[in-house]
Amino acid sequence: MGLNFIFILKAIVIAIVEGLTEFVPVSSTGHMILVGDLIGFHGTEFTNMFEVVIQLGAILAVIVLYWNKLWGLLCSFCKWIVSPIARLIKGKNYSLSSKDKKGVKLSLAIIIGCIPAAILGLSLDDLIDKYLFSTKTVAIGFIVGGILLLIVENNFRSRAKRSKTTKTVDDISYGQALKVGIFQCLSLWPGMSRSASTIMGGWIAGISTTAAAEYSFFLAIPVMFGASGLKIYKYKGFATMTSTEWVSLIVGFIVAFIVSILVIDGFISYLKKKPMRIFALYRIVAGIILALLILIGVIS
Repeated sequence: MGLNFIFILKAIVIAIVEGLTEFVPVSSTGHMILVGDLIGFHGTEFTNMFEVVIQLGAILAVIVLYWNKLWGLLCSFCKWIVSPIARLIKGKNYSLSSKDKKGVKLSLAIIIGCIPAAILGLSLDDLIDKYLFSTKTVAIGFIVGGILLLIVENNFRSRAKRSKTTKTVDDISYGQALKVGIFQCLSLWPGMSRSASTIMGGWIAGISTTAAAEYSFFLAIPVMFGASGLKIYKYKGFATMTSTEWVSLIVGFIVAFIVSILVIDGFISYLKKKPMRIFALYRIVAGIILALLILIGVIS
């Protein structure tokens, strides 16, 4: 049986959407559900798995762009893990360098930030898949998330003029990490956006926009690896996947990776100069238009 090039093209479109929206505060899941519904690439067991697995391509983009930073964190964390043994061998004189101590602190902050969403996501995964993956819930998420983004950013910028903020990702405290992690739970609702939720959590915790965005990127690695791993584990159709589906999955992964590489760098540059109001307004307008299209029956 030959390849279905129309199906593969649809998969590429979804992968482009994933790459464009994963790391900006507009909700990649919401856009994939919406675009997938419009082009007829949504709602099957394979497409649901595909939409989650191609996020690994986006995560690979973060790993590539921040490789030196992430490798340093991993090395520092491993040194910390084995430090009790090292002290036994080398004596009390052994201690971590200041650089390694900073790396351990950020590593633990990333772990702490992942815990709330991991607990809630594992507990509610089946219910979320069953009841929340629809255009109606996406419309709600777009609008509510956009309004929250406007309110929280305005409050943060007013507060930042009167008090200090955490400027770099290395200086994020464990308490701040937990606050961001709790806010990340909002992203379990399709359309809310993981990026928007974590950046808003960062603002409320007193973290600067660029530091919150970078921390959001780092949080995405374990969270999305976990989500993709869970989806792969639950997917029972690998043995019966067609050649078209395998090609779609591989090409989708690559496309999501390439587009994400381009978007991440541009997004950080944007945040250094401009507020996120444009994303909030886009979300609200898109949510209203989507709700109207649902009401008149253009989109189901």
